[in-house]
Amino acid sequence: MSSSQPQPQPYPKPYPKPYYAKANPVAVRVNSLVGWLARRGISLAGSAELSVRGRRSGRMQRVPVNPHTYDGIQYLVSARGNSQWVRNVRVAGGGELRVGRKVREFTVEELPDAEKLPVLRTYLERWGWEVKQYFPGVTAGPSDDELLAAGADHPVFRITVRK
Repeated sequence: MSSSQPQPQPYPKPYPKPYYAKANPVAVRVNSLVGWLARRGISLAGSAELSVRGRRSGRMQRVPVNPHTYDGIQYLVSARGNSQWVRNVRVAGGGELRVGRKVREFTVEELPDAEKLPVLRTYLERWGWEVKQYFPGVTAGPSDDELLAAGADHPVFRITVRK
């Protein structure tokens, strides 16, 4: 094979992997505790336990979340990006939020990036102390451009309670 022949090039990846900040062992333990407390009726700063049917296993998966209210409507924001609960809720179309015996079934509608700005801004005002590290490149007083850029990595769901 002569050096003048072109060498085969590796296929480029068609899409970058979606943003996902995997929980470290400490975060996993803290999340387990927060979920356990929510199941027993103790909500830390408004947290709840999300239950959603697994898209592969079919079993209910549970994770603590911070439901966020903006302009009278409730939202779920995934600070860690395209996490397992996000993938599951997209397939299931909804789930349950639990604090103690109070269980609210809901459906979801994912917001397009263009509609996320006010929800993300108020979410970070409320929960920034807890989730700021998952929003790289976003400053303490984020500009609209910073939030719009971050919005692509953070799914936001409008939830409608069924019961």
